[in-house]
Amino acid sequence: MPTISHPPNEPRHTTISRRDLLQRTGQGFGGLALLDLLLRSEAGSAETSRAGLNGGLHHRAKVKRVVQLFMNGGVSQVDTFDYKPELERQHGKKVDFGLKAAATSTPGAVMKSPFVFKQHGECGRWVSDVFPHVAKHVDDLAFLMAMRSKSNVHGPASYLQNTGFLNPGFPCLGAWLSYGLGSLTDNLPSFVVLPDPHGLPYNNTGNFSAGFLPAANAATIIKPASPEPIPNLRPPATAQQINAVSESAGLALLRTLNQQHRDQRSDDLRLEARIRSFELAAKMQSSAPEALDLSQETQQTQHSYGLDQESTAPFGKNCLIARRLIERGVRFVQVWSGTGGASKNWDNHTDIPNELPFIAGQVDQPIAALLQDMQQRGLLEDTLIVWTTEFGRMPFTQGATGRDHNGGTVVSWLAGAGIRGGSAYGRSDEFGYQTAVDETTGYDLHATILHLLGIDHTRLTWHHNGLDRRLTDVHGHVVDAILT
Repeated sequence: MPTISHPPNEPRHTTISRRDLLQRTGQGFGGLALLDLLLRSEAGSAETSRAGLNGGLHHRAKVKRVVQLFMNGGVSQVDTFDYKPELERQHGKKVDFGLKAAATSTPGAVMKSPFVFKQHGECGRWVSDVFPHVAKHVDDLAFLMAMRSKSNVHGPASYLQNTGFLNPGFPCLGAWLSYGLGSLTDNLPSFVVLPDPHGLPYNNTGNFSAGFLPAANAATIIKPASPEPIPNLRPPATAQQINAVSESAGLALLRTLNQQHRDQRSDDLRLEARIRSFELAAKMQSSAPEALDLSQETQQTQHSYGLDQESTAPFGKNCLIARRLIERGVRFVQVWSGTGGASKNWDNHTDIPNELPFIAGQVDQPIAALLQDMQQRGLLEDTLIVWTTEFGRMPFTQGATGRDHNGGTVVSWLAGAGIRGGSAYGRSDEFGYQTAVDETTGYDLHATILHLLGIDHTRLTWHHNGLDRRLTDVHGHVVDAILT
């Protein structure tokens, strides 16, 4: 059973039961196919709405909602946010970083960044010219400059940064938030993932799984670039036999079967969870298309997100939809850049000078637009934005001008409610090879995010296989230095 620090909410009293509501809802049956998307049949749900508790379980929250921007593939810290003059001084020289320094290659010569670094903002944060738009917002960002990963392999490292564990099967951050805090709206899911339009990341949907938590807390995956962004939201056009009369009859039959199932299995909690997923599916038939309709946005807004440019339009569209979902009460939205594979992501093994600007150019303007748009709308007063990746890259070459995986140090940043803008915590060594001062980990990042949401990361647990599991395992500290 789940362990939380407060008593569950009182039952909601309505004039009709939810099963009666399903029977009386004429258009609900068309959304039943969302069962596979919203709820896996092997689990029930312990979710209750806790929006009335200042958004938090254990202390007053500063954040109600989160947008996470995940750069899939391993962003090179020394070519983006971690300026290292020593790389310029040692460029072309062989430095002994140890026999096992590289993950998949023989260490080459030290390579300076091919990009120009400049200081920006009042805080003087160094940013390379692959991020000219984000650089304008450094005074609103808090950087974790010395994050370490336990793994320099994509799959385990991505699991670690999303679930707190190197192995599959554990709940991700979004699932924990959905379970712990519940929904802010009855019309949309609490946890939405917007994958890269070109495909899923390493681990596919494992990065946004509910693991052993009730399956209703898994992500709803929306693909705005697809002809059908949410599969099976409505009956197919060829299903002429589905109409108001047949739906009503189907719902009546479903109610009877549900009741029989419940009478025979009173200790099985899965039925109630299924019913809730059906209700949400019915509500999403009207609310989801409206949330995804970008024609409601001004031309200026669409232009700011780069929707009128081929390179920035896909990620920009996802960022704009993330803002619209947050506005409408979705608790956690995760936006991905980069697919799994050896190209067209942040996994720049062969050609940093060309590969990194290609992928960074897709996200730079949209991310800056998201920051500015949410600030202007007042959404950053209770929303957190997190930018991260699974690990960094090496200070020496792989091949001619590529960089290999590096779990030794990586950069993440945060913005929004409760964040001390213009701050930085930690420092890597002179080569950007390993952490040097005030090291942090994904556990610390998760602990800090939960803290801002009013959750003590050591007290939000689920008893599984004899252990009280939590997102941060047995680790994690809140990074107070970057908080207001």
